Amino acid sequence: MKRILSLMLPVAAVAILAFPAMLQATSPEPVDSAGVQAQQQQQNGINYLSGGIGVDEAKAIQQTTGYNLHMTFAVGAQDQYTADVDVTIQKSPGQTGLTLNQTGSLVYVQLPPGKYTVVATRNGETRRDVTDVGSGTARNLVFHWNDAG
Repeated sequence: MKRILSLMLPVAAVAILAFPAMLQATSPEPVDSAGVQAQQQQQNGINYLSGGIGVDEAKAIQQTTGYNLHMTFAVGAQDQYTADVDVTIQKSPGQTGLTLNQTGSLVYVQLPPGKYTVVATRNGETRRDVTDVGSGTARNLVFHWNDAG
């Protein structure tokens, strides 16, 4: 029991400390559009946003609607955003729908409903996730790498 508690306390402390930062990033406060460079783009008929450099751009992307897959890329113990990730989204093996190189730390995608495999690679280290995307609530995927280098 002591071992479980000793593990849970650091996890709880991190969650409590991170919560205000998460609130700030997703708050509906006005965004200074001068700091926002992310624009909707399209590849293979799929609309997407990639960016998140700076607080205003991150807020602008997080306040955007109409995207049913939200991806966040982070590194290190502090969960710092990283913008050096290559992303591939496949509907089925061999059927790639979207390929992005050196994305922003936030990528929002509008996909047709279905099951997708998302492959995110940073510094040669790959993370995978499989998700069902529908027309309802957006799916949120977070990809994390331990090193900040």
